[in-house]
Amino acid sequence: LQPATVNYQTLPVPQQGAIQPAIQYPQQAPPQRLAFGYPAPLYAPSTSGDMAQPLSDPRYERQVVDYQGNEQPGTIIIDTPHFFLYLVMGGGKALRYGIGVGRPGFTWAGVKQISAMRAWPDWYPPVEMIARRPDLPRYMPGGPDNPLGARALYLGSTLYRIHGSNEPWSIGTQVSSGCIRLRNADIIDLRGRVKVGNKVVVM
Repeated sequence: LQPATVNYQTLPVPQQGAIQPAIQYPQQAPPQRLAFGYPAPLYAPSTSGDMAQPLSDPRYERQVVDYQGNEQPGTIIIDTPHFFLYLVMGGGKALRYGIGVGRPGFTWAGVKQISAMRAWPDWYPPVEMIARRPDLPRYMPGGPDNPLGARALYLGSTLYRIHGSNEPWSIGTQVSSGCIRLRNADIIDLRGRVKVGNKVVVM
């Protein structure tokens, strides 16, 4: 399966000031469990990231692989230790994407559902993140420089998200403290294949 070509100049960007419902921030997972999020030195958005930049490691390119598990088609499986996200397709196949995951102590495991999906989502750093980085903005409208990227899939009632990133060099690394990140081209592709209610298994 060849990666889709995306013209970011033509992608719609939401109007500034759009208001999204507040979501209660969950308690932090115990250190020994697995979590997602933003890289410690890169909580603020990067204006130098090239969203169309290719991955440095071909292992993390989007591709169809064999799948021998028992999950139903449409299920997302996040293999945190190996930096892969799988979308079960049926027929013994899955679509595999490279991801960036949580730093040690910020990873978690569990089962969630996609509760919402947004294009070019706004970003509201949670209070815990602001406590660690008081220089962060309290709000950033969606757009190419936003750290949530081109799309975001929200997981349950948490602030954990599967989202895009304009920093493709972070794929395949432990960079975050809350969310799973994909290249913008890959999160756009994944968003087009799933819907609200799909199961997400985090390992």
